[in-house]
Amino acid sequence: MDKAAALDYINNHTIIEIKAGEERTTFLEIWMVTVNDRIFARSWGLAERSWYNTFLENSKGQIRCGEKIFNIQALVPTDINDLTSDINTAYLTKYNTGSNLKYSKAIIKEKHIEKTMEFVICE
Repeated sequence: MDKAAALDYINNHTIIEIKAGEERTTFLEIWMVTVNDRIFARSWGLAERSWYNTFLENSKGQIRCGEKIFNIQALVPTDINDLTSDINTAYLTKYNTGSNLKYSKAIIKEKHIEKTMEFVICE
């Protein structure tokens, strides 16, 4: 399983499944985008018991791209200030139709930007 396959899937599908930490048994459907061949997601619900907060405690997890499952390491990008504009554009470009547009315009607001996570595929 290679990174290129994951990037291709994420770029061509609006819903990606994620499992945060090592305790969860089920996958959760979320939005993901790619920028410069890097994978990002933002927490929508901002809940205390969220995939984002779980990753802050345990950075190991998985993403499911169709039938393929990739082990990932989650991290808060150290260069987030440099990437924010590109990540915002990626969300607005990818999720730009129908009811998605309302949410993509909201997910580029500061409270969601602060909850940006990067996923690195473990080779």
